[in-house]
Amino acid sequence: MKREYHHWISHTLGRTMETLVFGHAGAPVLVFPTTMGRFYQYEDFGMVAALGPKLDAGLIQLFCPDSVDAESWYNRAVPPRQRILRHLDYERYILSEYLPFIRGRNPGPLLVTGTSFGAYHAVNLAFRHPSLVAKLVALSGRYDIKGFLDGYNDDDVYFNCPLDFLPNLTDETYLRPMRRMQIVLLSGEHDIALASTRALSETLSQKGVEHQMAVWWERTHDWPLWREAIPHYL
Repeated sequence: MKREYHHWISHTLGRTMETLVFGHAGAPVLVFPTTMGRFYQYEDFGMVAALGPKLDAGLIQLFCPDSVDAESWYNRAVPPRQRILRHLDYERYILSEYLPFIRGRNPGPLLVTGTSFGAYHAVNLAFRHPSLVAKLVALSGRYDIKGFLDGYNDDDVYFNCPLDFLPNLTDETYLRPMRRMQIVLLSGEHDIALASTRALSETLSQKGVEHQMAVWWERTHDWPLWREAIPHYL
């Protein structure tokens, strides 16, 4: 399997960002890491190996960026407004630096995925910018982020909380591409993210957005579920 390491100084974030790329061809897949995860997490926890046959066959190519969760949502040392602003910096990094990096190597229709907090990032990006995403696979995500902000709320919080902004979304500029997107939402039967995943599924159904809601029985919120499930949906 082809494996590449890259890094560069991000002008958006003001620091070095690192990434790994796996595979030589196929659909480009943007992979968000879990809570405060690093760019090598997908490999370390066996997700790359689980997708090995598809990577070797040239069906998919994985692009694994770093996160800045420790500087945004999980940074209790700064005020909530500063946390959301750092998250917006990260979104700008993904849009203006990381996606062009992907496109320079693979111009195919973009797939986006993530597990746990990575699923939040994947869902948030896909529904805030649906024209950029062809397929979304979100595993065990929790889609209400207000609990990270100590009761603070503003427009930026609202528009980065899918369970808040999606129910009120009426703009067909967003809904049309969402309805063309392939969407898979997955959770385990005993998963702490099951209620949130079901709430997102119900919201999408109310908006006429077709999707697959999958619950794996007798499974919990952990890597064994995600390793077993990901080859079936990606």
